[in-house]
Amino acid sequence: MRSIRGRQGLAGWLFVSPALIGLGLFMVAPILLALWVSFRDWSGLTPLSGSTPVGPANYQDLLTQTGIVRGDFAKSLRNNLYYVLGVVPAQTFLALVLAVAVNAKLLRGRTFFRTAFYFPSVTSSIAVAFIFVFLFSPSGVVNTVLSALLPGKVGLVWLDDSDGLIHLLLRGAGVDAPPGPLRHEFLDLSWWDWLSGPSVALTSVMILATWTTTGTFMLMFLAGLQNIPVELEEAAAVDGASRRQLFWKVTLPLLRPTLFLVVTLGLIGTWQVFDQVYAMTAGGPQKTTLTPAYLVYREGFQNSAMGRAAAIAFIVFVIILVFTGLQRLVLRKER
Repeated sequence: MRSIRGRQGLAGWLFVSPALIGLGLFMVAPILLALWVSFRDWSGLTPLSGSTPVGPANYQDLLTQTGIVRGDFAKSLRNNLYYVLGVVPAQTFLALVLAVAVNAKLLRGRTFFRTAFYFPSVTSSIAVAFIFVFLFSPSGVVNTVLSALLPGKVGLVWLDDSDGLIHLLLRGAGVDAPPGPLRHEFLDLSWWDWLSGPSVALTSVMILATWTTTGTFMLMFLAGLQNIPVELEEAAAVDGASRRQLFWKVTLPLLRPTLFLVVTLGLIGTWQVFDQVYAMTAGGPQKTTLTPAYLVYREGFQNSAMGRAAAIAFIVFVIILVFTGLQRLVLRKER
């Protein structure tokens, strides 16, 4: 038996070796190389052998050294944090609602609705971004609808408005200046700026992201709903459970693994947002839509600072791990 198991084990390793080699060459090796680059000064325009070691200087520029570099990185973290807090809950909630609606037995044309809801997810993100640029232009559809519903609100420049939503609400309540404690700085950014909320321009990008990603997560929730045994729902109905009780006590707990998957993918995707920002705002206005992923592009390909760009990428990697761990604690199964 031991010889048979040994041969089977060898055969197994031989069968999986192509996949392992591929992962090693195209995933593990580039990650390790990027980590090595994050400790070097490299423009990206010269051979990598010509780069010079700088130790943790790239990380110090981002986290400890006062200046424009750390300020821009702080702004990108603030913007992306609001982006995550806005998009992930919205897309998760809408995807679950659409999945429940499409899964309803009384709904006619369920195939059509599944296709219609999923279609934005398979459309080119750049093409959709340009469409939203026209929608949110001063003479676009959004302002036209607002002018009909709210006279006097014509001409809002959505993609060129850097005011934070929380600041706008406070301004409406008569608060124009930060109180004393909020004037202190963290990473070259005052706490008043940290608590500004997403800008109007960033909110437009968030609406686009929610619209384009909800369809994909809807299919995941739909698969989870269809895997729930019908017998459990029928037994709960026989015991007198209402539709609301059936959803909260039976359906939602059984969807916990799917919910974990959706939130995890949502967190990873939102912390890596780049294409919508690149196409719609290019980080503006006043860097209120600047994200770490766009900052990686700007530092690496525009400022020829590949080492600093790699350092930003690994800091974001740690942030994603932290957020994933936190939401795993929240969604873990009760024991």
